[in-house]
Amino acid sequence: MNFCSHCGHKVIQSVPNGDDRSRFVCPNCGTIHYQNPKLVVGCIPEWQGNILLCKRNIEPRLGFWTLPAGYLENGESAREGAIRETYEETCARVNDLKAYFLADLIPINQLYLMFRCSLVRPAFRATAESIEVRLFSEEEIPWNQIAFPVIHTVLKSYLDDRAQSSFPFRNQRLTQIMHSD
Repeated sequence: MNFCSHCGHKVIQSVPNGDDRSRFVCPNCGTIHYQNPKLVVGCIPEWQGNILLCKRNIEPRLGFWTLPAGYLENGESAREGAIRETYEETCARVNDLKAYFLADLIPINQLYLMFRCSLVRPAFRATAESIEVRLFSEEEIPWNQIAFPVIHTVLKSYLDDRAQSSFPFRNQRLTQIMHSD
């Protein structure tokens, strides 16, 4: 950050009074510019035992498979964001969302909140964000073509939990952010 979004003055880095870490601070107007983790929300859409995945049409990881997910927008709940992202990436309608997995990706300042859900009906298609959208049985999931380690972890946990018919809420700190191809 170079300039204050409030007054346009050049910012400095300093520890504000009463704080414990360096922040961008405007010496002109006193505004403290907090930078906080971004929240990614998404779904694990299921239809008759199959999971809906989408092949990315955007970087990073263009051409790799993922669960529908993206950044939460201001003014929407986590559930609303997950529903919106699923629709934007697959044109699929989902319901019965249940919070399932919170992943802490501290190295890149992101949190992933993934919801279990059902497709309203098996209607979906490719979009500007997804080259292809498809239902996969557990045996068909293209594990070596999954876009991100967090999605790999979420899918593996989900399938393990599904086999036990028990879905505890999971929270995991992940350190591997990208695949090393």
